[in-house]
Amino acid sequence: MIGVIADDLTGATDVAAAFASAALRVGLFFGAIDDAASAGDFDVVVVGLKTRTVPAADAVAASLTAARALRARGCGRLFFKYCSTFDSSPAGNIGPVAEALAAEVDAGPVVFVPTTPVQGRTVYQGHLFVGEVLLSESTMRDHPLTPMTDANLPRVLAAQATCPVGLVAHDTVRAGSDAIAARIADLHARGDDFIVVDAVGDDDLDQVARAVRANRLVTGAAGLAAALARIAASAPGANRPDETAVRLASATTVAVLAGSCSARTREQIARWRGPALRLDAIAVPDSDALARDALAWYDRTRGEGAPLISSCADPQTLRRAQQTLGADRAAEIIEHALGLIAVGLTERGVNRLIVAGGETSGEVVRALGVMHGRVGAEAAPGVPWIFVDRPAPVALLLKSGNYGDPDLLVRAAGVPDAH
Repeated sequence: MIGVIADDLTGATDVAAAFASAALRVGLFFGAIDDAASAGDFDVVVVGLKTRTVPAADAVAASLTAARALRARGCGRLFFKYCSTFDSSPAGNIGPVAEALAAEVDAGPVVFVPTTPVQGRTVYQGHLFVGEVLLSESTMRDHPLTPMTDANLPRVLAAQATCPVGLVAHDTVRAGSDAIAARIADLHARGDDFIVVDAVGDDDLDQVARAVRANRLVTGAAGLAAALARIAASAPGANRPDETAVRLASATTVAVLAGSCSARTREQIARWRGPALRLDAIAVPDSDALARDALAWYDRTRGEGAPLISSCADPQTLRRAQQTLGADRAAEIIEHALGLIAVGLTERGVNRLIVAGGETSGEVVRALGVMHGRVGAEAAPGVPWIFVDRPAPVALLLKSGNYGDPDLLVRAAGVPDAH
């Protein structure tokens, strides 16, 4: 089995979908491996953490715990998954976590491959592009938690790591997997333990995957995961149908919860034509009260269509809330309220929840007491349905704020299909 450690929950669903795209059986665990669940019937086991923006020492500790649990379950190779926009800060957490995992498994050289072509993320000459612009010129430059103002990945990574960082440039990647492996070996011999690898398309990623498929630890985003999945899918015993996911795909009572204020999520919410409620933490700075009011609103509007409950606001309104309440407090109020609302909705019979925002997804999963699920079909690239059979049957769609086309929320309100 391949064991995957993802630094947030929507990133975990993204990489789980990438592995499932080749019809591998993928188990997704939230926060930790549930000892009551068997990992033996999976080809890939993904553990979704919330370590992207916590202190580096906490991220390292949680990641090592996950790595040890995965290895104890029989995962001989580890994949450390971070966002395709390399979300991090000069203090971490990509570098410190990767160093700790490398030491844990005696990994040797570790590659860094955030390229995910389906999301428009590519790396050329060590520089990360978002669509046609450099990362530092994209909207990620103004990210409230991890502003990315430098597109040069070797430089970004070197600021977080204690070891030298090398680069496998695109001309070597185009020469094929043997050339990539040889260049990695050369760089490692001169002392570069961390190695950024260029890739601008799926053909490049397939060559990189062939070069590193036997490595004990690789790091990257969903693009590399999908390439590794295409290799693993050819192994005996792969491509078996997941009957549990099929059985739980019949969930029909839907609600949408959105805590993300990203430009894409705002665009998706603007397409919504059903009942909608916006939570206002300035007017009601209390999670319990916000949740009570929202659930009372749901009770009044039940039968009028699928509801959307969000805290989504334009940048000016968001800044005002952060200035009034403090950024951490404003986020805490909203996230906790949305978790309470998720519990209340499921108690009222909602069995399909669409959740927008990484932190919001984490809070909803925590509030519901969900420990693990099985990965079904994608509603959009990197956004799969997750089918959970305990503590109660529910289908979850956990969407990163920037993911999905403008009609994703509207389209996902239909009945999902599982593999």
